[in-house]
Amino acid sequence: MDELLDDLMSKIENGTYPPGSQLPAGRALADVYDVSQSTISRAVATLRKRGVLVGRPGRGVFVAESSGR
Repeated sequence: MDELLDDLMSKIENGTYPPGSQLPAGRALADVYDVSQSTISRAVATLRKRGVLVGRPGRGVFVAESSGR
């Protein structure tokens, strides 16, 4: 999971996923990274705890406007 976290952080930092942008759905990320949806969920939860991502009920997961990078 560390590689997944590192790659997601890299994409956030390089602007692939800029502040305020929505992350792709868990199923899409699982397909891209060839991992289970539960692995994606754990990675997203970790980045939410770090303040990098925020969840918006009914809308999805977004990059925090001012993330904990």
